[in-house]
Amino acid sequence: MPPVTSADPITDFAQLRDMVRHLPPPDLAAAAACRARDAELTKPAGALGRLEELAEWLAAWQGRHPPRLERVLILVFVGWHEIARRGVSAYPAEVTDQMVANFAAGGAAINQLARLAGAELRVVPVGQGRPAHDFTQRPAMSEAGCLRAIEIGIGALPWDVDLLAIGEMGIANTTPAAAMAAALAGEGGGRWAGPGTGLDPEGVSRKAAVIDQALARHRGAMTDPLEILRHVGGREHAAMLGAVLAGRLRRIPVMLDGFTATVPAAVLEAIEPGAAGHCQVGHCSAEPGHRRLLEQIGRRPLLDLGMRLGEASGAALAIQLARAAVACHNGMATFASAKVDQRA
Repeated sequence: MPPVTSADPITDFAQLRDMVRHLPPPDLAAAAACRARDAELTKPAGALGRLEELAEWLAAWQGRHPPRLERVLILVFVGWHEIARRGVSAYPAEVTDQMVANFAAGGAAINQLARLAGAELRVVPVGQGRPAHDFTQRPAMSEAGCLRAIEIGIGALPWDVDLLAIGEMGIANTTPAAAMAAALAGEGGGRWAGPGTGLDPEGVSRKAAVIDQALARHRGAMTDPLEILRHVGGREHAAMLGAVLAGRLRRIPVMLDGFTATVPAAVLEAIEPGAAGHCQVGHCSAEPGHRRLLEQIGRRPLLDLGMRLGEASGAALAIQLARAAVACHNGMATFASAKVDQRA
């Protein structure tokens, strides 16, 4: 089957799997040009540490040198969950709608952080009025519904973006995130359930039990990453997967937020190792499952500030590191232009 482009409709999971297995690679020539210029800049080799890595990452996945960050976009995908009725969140389900209004009014943390990062912010409701089903009783989504959510994520990303940051909002959505992570790891809910928005230990135990109930009910589907997504995930998780996939297809590097935003990238990696190679993880969430998930997919977060807000807040902070990397790489003088002697 020939590769599928992001403009084509996705008709079933088989087609989606084939798309993920035929993704474009990084631009090695752009990466090499970045390394060559870095070697000539007025600094000791490696002195800027991960900023040097970020500049090369941006060049490789943008497919050009020098890299640039003229248009940076933050997408916050919002989802609704029937599982919220089972007491797996410290907040009521109504807060999801209230926070959507808060985003629109400019009152959320991500509004402030996006402005500070010089990034455009778009909030994308996914399935408003159609919450993901209670996955202890039935699959969270049908295959068609899951694909529709993925296509919402693909369609949310314009072609002319230089860097995409991805985040989410949805009361109870750390429960499906933990369920997916547990299923991908072949482990129980107790290894992955965390406090989310602030559950006490009794609440975390209840959350783990709900996850275990779902994993047992859908045991037969827990060996395929996309079936894991549709059985125990949420519509915003599927949309984030779509946005990550669109980034790869459109040569747009992606900055992931915390635990819930990293899980869809882990689903892609489970389908095809390296499928999320164009992603950086902006920060390590205080949600305990995030550090374990990062270890499993081999990612080092850029920041570790004890944050667990969601909303792409950690990814937004990491945008500023990417801007620093580009500013230094593109703006510094070379040894020759500055008439500075190189190391003997």
